Amino acid sequence: MNRILPAATAIATGILVLLGYFISLPILADLRLTLLGWAVILAAFALFVGVINLLIVHSSKISQRQKGWGYSFILIIALVVTLAIGFLPTGYRDPGLSFVFKAIQLPVEASLIAVLTITLTYSSIRLLRQRPNLFSILFVVLALLILLGTAPLPLLGYLPVMGATLRPFIAQVLAGGGARGILIGVALGTLTTGLRILFGADRPYGGK
Repeated sequence: MNRILPAATAIATGILVLLGYFISLPILADLRLTLLGWAVILAAFALFVGVINLLIVHSSKISQRQKGWGYSFILIIALVVTLAIGFLPTGYRDPGLSFVFKAIQLPVEASLIAVLTITLTYSSIRLLRQRPNLFSILFVVLALLILLGTAPLPLLGYLPVMGATLRPFIAQVLAGGGARGILIGVALGTLTTGLRILFGADRPYGGK
């Protein structure tokens, strides 16, 4: 019974949500919206529990003076300040929250992207040294073309052919096509996982 009830509940819920999408009956539509609302509430509560756990873990690091406790202190202060600003009457339109985003979040993200660019360039060079095949050479060439089309060169500035022709073609056609292929694969994998859960083949909720 302990194994059958979770499986039956998950399968029935999934079928009801799907029926609410494909059958135009008011009762099914209302039931689908209710179930999705419950799912959103559960996800928000899980996020809240995760934040509380984050505070507990980093508070423990600060109290025990573990390695990196200073970063934990900065993390907690930033979290508390951001939450306090978010609870103001103006909400996400508050100028303080906009300042936090523009003065802290954007520079941190830009720095991470810059570090990621250098890391990928260095990794591509190491890949070319260790595995000098067609795919590694193609990866290095495309990375160099993207860099030449994005960043201005000393005394030359932006290269017109690289920035106006090659870079958009690589980024929007080649990389865009690859990204769409990945998204299609993710969608098919999600669909397959959902069908396996509906048929009871997979039971990630604790059953076997």
